[in-house]
Amino acid sequence: MDLQIEANLVDIFSQCIRPVRLEISNQTITAIEPLAKPVSNYLLPGFIDAHVHIESSLLIPSEFARMAVVHGTVATVSDPHEIANVCGMEGIQFMIQNAQKVPFKICFGAPSCVPATSFETAGAAITTHNIEQLMQNDAIYYLAEMMNFPGVLLADKEVLQKIQAARVANKPIDGHAPGLKGADATRYFKAGIATDHECFTYEEAIEKIGLGVQILIREGSAAKNFNALHPLIKHFSEQLMFCSDDKHPDSLEKGHINELVKRALALGYDLYDVLRMACYNPVVHYKLPVGLLRIGDPADFILIDNLQQFNVLATYINGQCVSSNGKSHIESVQENALNQFYPSIIKTAEIAVKPKSTHWVIECIDGELITRKKLLNASECTVENDVILLGIINRYKPATPQFCYIKGTGIKLGAMASTVAHDSHNLIAMGTNAADIQLAMNALMQCKGGLSVANGSYQNVLELPFAGLMSGADAYVTTQKYKALDAYIKENMGTTLGAPFMTLSFMALLVIPELKLSDLGLFDGQSFKFVE
Repeated sequence: MDLQIEANLVDIFSQCIRPVRLEISNQTITAIEPLAKPVSNYLLPGFIDAHVHIESSLLIPSEFARMAVVHGTVATVSDPHEIANVCGMEGIQFMIQNAQKVPFKICFGAPSCVPATSFETAGAAITTHNIEQLMQNDAIYYLAEMMNFPGVLLADKEVLQKIQAARVANKPIDGHAPGLKGADATRYFKAGIATDHECFTYEEAIEKIGLGVQILIREGSAAKNFNALHPLIKHFSEQLMFCSDDKHPDSLEKGHINELVKRALALGYDLYDVLRMACYNPVVHYKLPVGLLRIGDPADFILIDNLQQFNVLATYINGQCVSSNGKSHIESVQENALNQFYPSIIKTAEIAVKPKSTHWVIECIDGELITRKKLLNASECTVENDVILLGIINRYKPATPQFCYIKGTGIKLGAMASTVAHDSHNLIAMGTNAADIQLAMNALMQCKGGLSVANGSYQNVLELPFAGLMSGADAYVTTQKYKALDAYIKENMGTTLGAPFMTLSFMALLVIPELKLSDLGLFDGQSFKFVE
């Protein structure tokens, strides 16, 4: 016997709580013996993030794991879509191999849409043949989010072949269908797609639940849908999971799925319904190698202090204590960086919007990935009217930057830039003036990827040498550097956004309506075509 733990077992199968002695040997639960004496702490399955892009944490998988286990997370369902857009199959293999070096269960999917659309320039493509290869890999558990819902509806040959590859491998298929309703939603999900994490209204989620879809309640750094969707928990917990999708390191440092569990319980939802969503449903749906506190299961579980505050005291994965008392016991892993980047110089003259009497303007919405499409007179496109410049340049080959206007950021001074720009991860920037935008963008050209801020004499850069998306440094060091950038923007540049870098990164996400910007031009996500 390797380990014994005495605590109150929260049994999600029998829906009861009882004092037990848990016995563990060879990473497996070998016995669960009843105890006659009272015990203080509580034992329950570990939490699972049912959909997350590890890259959005700005951390490589091993560093993400170090931070996540502190909050009781034992596994993630992870789409390596971001690095695949930059480095292709090599990037996916890097994520898998790095994740396997730490005691944390990152269960990867095969990215289905790389590039996400034909209206932007990515660094790589994942073909149907690649998908078929990945489906034979034991580290791949599902076909990741099928963002090309027009391709599904139009029966695009390659899209259907990728879906078929997952069906042949008997692996689930994730969806991505923001706002899709009615007959189109029915056709999309009948293609074999089983989940959706993009619902942002209760009514949309209810319709999709009626189609048998598993709905993921998302609460990330930019997209926050918990408040709109939590009423689903009362009647539909068997079709719900929790996810973060995209979570910056400062958010991950504060909490993970445990925070959603606490919020749901504080609203009065049933303990077992909530734990079903956070622990059980992802394991069953994705066939994850994660234990659920049964004899013969892998010894994956957490200890908490009580059922009110829900503070995580310790996290165990395969019988190993990977965190206790708020400290991670997972060691850092040193890796060689990989990237794809063509550095060039942005000229001040290139930083402008073509003069016209009226302009289509992106209006961003704090806490949402969707935007609004506004038509403004040229005289209204001023910093005083909360309208600033937004620009993108191709990072993979020589190109001319594309610029438009964006409203709703609150930024009054300076500029910020990033090579995290979903989904193709070209260099994106926004700011009030050409001089600061030039400084912010060229700083990232020089280091080949990262986040930057420029405001007159102030300049700061967080370098992200892994595909321009991730730092290989200690998670907590990276978090402090990120927080310094974030705080400067909020305290000195006037932004009203909760996560300005995360919001900036989604202004290039063409598959989310209404209006976005790619390295090829301004794009209407509803009509799925460029606009003037």
